[in-house]
Amino acid sequence: MALIHSAPMPRAWKESRFKAEIALLVALCFFLPLLEAPKNLAWLAYGAVWLANRIRSRDFGGRWDAWDTLLAAWIASGFVVAGAAQFGDIQNGEWGGAMDLLRYASIAWLVKRGRYSAQELRWALGALAVSALIGLAVGYFRMWTGIGKSGRLQLYSVGHVNHTAIYLAMVLGLWAAWVFAAYRSWTPRMRVAGTAFLAILLASLAVTSSRGAVGAGILALFLLAFSIFRRWSAPLKITVISTVVLIGSAVLVDSDLVRKQERREAEGNPLSHRDSIWRMGIAAWKEQPWFGVGMDNYGQITHERMQAWRARDGKSYDPKGLMPFVHAHSLYVNTLAERGIVGFAALAAVLFAWGAALVRYRPAPSAPDGDWILWGASASGLIVTLGAGLFNTSLHHEHGILAALLLGLWLGRPERHLQG
Repeated sequence: MALIHSAPMPRAWKESRFKAEIALLVALCFFLPLLEAPKNLAWLAYGAVWLANRIRSRDFGGRWDAWDTLLAAWIASGFVVAGAAQFGDIQNGEWGGAMDLLRYASIAWLVKRGRYSAQELRWALGALAVSALIGLAVGYFRMWTGIGKSGRLQLYSVGHVNHTAIYLAMVLGLWAAWVFAAYRSWTPRMRVAGTAFLAILLASLAVTSSRGAVGAGILALFLLAFSIFRRWSAPLKITVISTVVLIGSAVLVDSDLVRKQERREAEGNPLSHRDSIWRMGIAAWKEQPWFGVGMDNYGQITHERMQAWRARDGKSYDPKGLMPFVHAHSLYVNTLAERGIVGFAALAAVLFAWGAALVRYRPAPSAPDGDWILWGASASGLIVTLGAGLFNTSLHHEHGILAALLLGLWLGRPERHLQG
């Protein structure tokens, strides 16, 4: 099976653009970080209209390929794990967790099979960028006026500052790919506006003080700049200069990001207790190795439950160095503890295939700007998911939807952009 769909686009499909479907996809991208109810309604309506259009046209996006198998297995793994949890000691949020996985993985699947034009794909990416800018304006207003109860910079419909930081890091990579690819064809005003937005995103990411997301965002910038280096060298210079300016400014003004690191170092706790949280998650995984405790059930892993599990096996339990928490502060530990080997293998297969496809199908230096924008946005989604996932539980809810969208938009690029 071909890794990426390459079937020709039917004539009827070319002649009949489903405007409502495209509008709903763009609406989903726009409302994603802004408003909860419109975002959920757009997702449901998009899925329903997509299905109705495919039934009417009798075309569901071409033949089944390896990506379809991967996405189907990924979605199924959440429900398999939830079903297995019914025979265990914890029944709480496993079905809700499976539904969250269904929500973002299905978006990748539908967009991948949507057969949208290059222009339509750019509308979706543009909506993601514009909504992030609006979300930042609202977030700063809430932070500065005290309306936001946390006192931190947050995108309203994304929530917690660490989740906001992961989301911003992906949008930073998306927009960097756009600037790096299209800069030479822009007018002077467009260059100023595009560069200013890039600076706002980078500075805002630093304001979140989420060290893992900041590191992942900067890593995405450098990897994108190196990837496009054969096309032209300016992006690498821009990335180096902006990173130096960011770090220098953070040190000079004694930013919260710097103070946070200094404070953790002084306490002898540079990982903010993450090592203890990770050990707790690994210990729980060893007790439930194949299917884990169920998605969204990590918070149910307590000292009392661990003690009961160990006692059942005739073993003692020492809580020293183990810390319960609502999630594992790590994509990898969280997945192992909640989904076991079965769920972890499904996720690992998707992430590995994503990375392998990005390497294999990286655009040529002479490729159109649109190819590089889609590729760079997708690469950003993967890099931030993997990088931020080392220290935060990435790939769920809004930033899970965003990552899935970036994957699906790239996999669904027009046939002329694909090599079978």
